Amino acid sequence: MALNWIDWSIVVLFMALSLGIGLAVSRRAGRGSAEFFLSGREMPWWLLGISMVATTFSAGTPNFVTDIVRQHGVAGNWVWWAFLLTGMTTVFIYARLWRRSGVMTDIEFYELRYSGKPAAFLRGFRALYLGLVFNIVVMGSATLAVIKVAGAMLGANPLETVVVAGGVTVIFSMMGGLSAVLWTDFLMFAVAMGGSIAAAVYVLNLDGVGGLSGLLAHAAVQPKLSMFPDWHDPETLLPVFIIPLVVQWWSVWYPGSEPGGGGYIAQRMLAAKNETHATGATLLFNIAHYALRPWPWILVALVSLVVFPDLESLQAAFPKMASGVVKHDLAYPAMMTLLPNGLQGLVLASLMAAFMSTLSTHLNWGSSYVVNDFYTRFVRPEASQREQVFVGRLSTLVIMVAGSALGLWLSNALQAFQIILQIGAGTGLLFILRWFWWRINSFSEIAAMIVSFVVAIGLEVWGPASLPPWQKMTIGVGLTTACWLAVTFVTRPTDEAKLRSFYLAIRPGGPGWRAVLERAAAEGVPLEQLGQPWNVPLGILCSVIGCVAVYAALLATGYWIYWQTVPATVLTAVAAIASFLMMKTWSRANGGPADNRAES
Repeated sequence: MALNWIDWSIVVLFMALSLGIGLAVSRRAGRGSAEFFLSGREMPWWLLGISMVATTFSAGTPNFVTDIVRQHGVAGNWVWWAFLLTGMTTVFIYARLWRRSGVMTDIEFYELRYSGKPAAFLRGFRALYLGLVFNIVVMGSATLAVIKVAGAMLGANPLETVVVAGGVTVIFSMMGGLSAVLWTDFLMFAVAMGGSIAAAVYVLNLDGVGGLSGLLAHAAVQPKLSMFPDWHDPETLLPVFIIPLVVQWWSVWYPGSEPGGGGYIAQRMLAAKNETHATGATLLFNIAHYALRPWPWILVALVSLVVFPDLESLQAAFPKMASGVVKHDLAYPAMMTLLPNGLQGLVLASLMAAFMSTLSTHLNWGSSYVVNDFYTRFVRPEASQREQVFVGRLSTLVIMVAGSALGLWLSNALQAFQIILQIGAGTGLLFILRWFWWRINSFSEIAAMIVSFVVAIGLEVWGPASLPPWQKMTIGVGLTTACWLAVTFVTRPTDEAKLRSFYLAIRPGGPGWRAVLERAAAEGVPLEQLGQPWNVPLGILCSVIGCVAVYAALLATGYWIYWQTVPATVLTAVAAIASFLMMKTWSRANGGPADNRAES
């Protein structure tokens, strides 16, 4: 691929704008940890929602979708489409609870909800485990993606790519904190979506493809077009559809799709102006993430089956790339090498934007754990605001180096996705219930964390080689869930004073807190009267209707592309009606406008 001055001008302009934004807000970010990690809790819903979408649009996301489509068809995307169920419960149940908590990070939640030394241990350990170990795995996947993009589009070797792309990203992230991340995300999302749409339109008209009609009629593409798996093929139906929709969405912790909210999604909600903005941000994120973005990538993946029908053709096109790197996910950047000058620069800038957006968020999010939940909590509680910002910038650099090193070791995007799913298997139900069931304690969380990790490593190292990933995940879910539930009942509960203070701060309501309310009432403390009506049942109803609306929009888009007008029209109508019902039901659940009291 030969870039000319137009291509490089686009790339340089994009980089200059990104660094300019980082420089413009760097002074504000240096004022203190609340500014560096939460932008002063003053951010509007639309900016936060777009930032969430931009973060989940990494340079590896098109590669990941291409990997799925080439191996399992369009229907294979249900392995991540199923996480919409998680996202909608976050919108209508958990967004307000997170914003109401007033914590700096979701890890700080542990000492808001639990008591004693176990809670402190959990906070400190999870800060390092998630902020460093888990976070680095995700960053390694994103780094792998940019390695493949640069290798295919520029002929760059992996080490050169990591040094240049990682260096620019870490400098930008260290400068501006979350404010820089949010505003550059806005720019990056526009560039990334524009690039992916323009690329899809161009490759559809390549010689040998024949436009959309030619693509849909191609023999290599037709078996991959169905948006649902073959109901008579259990080997495909179970792992890509049934397990994700029945088990995976509620049981597995995955960054950006955490049951009960968490991670950088929680960080965005905590940075919102109030509960209304937190809810609006997560709703915008889920609509854009599932209904708006996938189809340009899917179309490019389908075209790649015509241009590069197998791995041998990919290897032949890129003979200098190591065979261990030539996997199906390479097909997306391989398709980008066929673009004309000008569009090449836009697409390269868009993929750089995706990479920078994802990594800058993970760097800021991970360093917030290191600073707020480890350094100032256990190492130097007296640390000044400037010292906290300095440690945050230093930890950003360390995380970047480690993530880059892992990216050099990984071989394909789907591999990283499956590793992360397996490590988080079985923890999701606990994250859902801990807000609404008083009996869950810090020992429950510790057990879930240890067992899920041990089972994941055990199955990977000693498990049968023939055991597919979905079976490993299901085993992990069963063992982990059984263990943390058992630990919950055999260990002492959280201190009563902590339970009452949590209830007063969060006002979760529901039958899971009945025992605490009754004990308080017996002592003359009217906790129930100080709470709010329990609207979780209506929140669940809104979540179901919201899923119908978004899935209908997602599938309607596919049917319009396939020129199947009858199902496309019906699903478009379903999406519109469900959206109207969702908003009406949510307004009823709030008794009118959403609660705006939590401004701090």
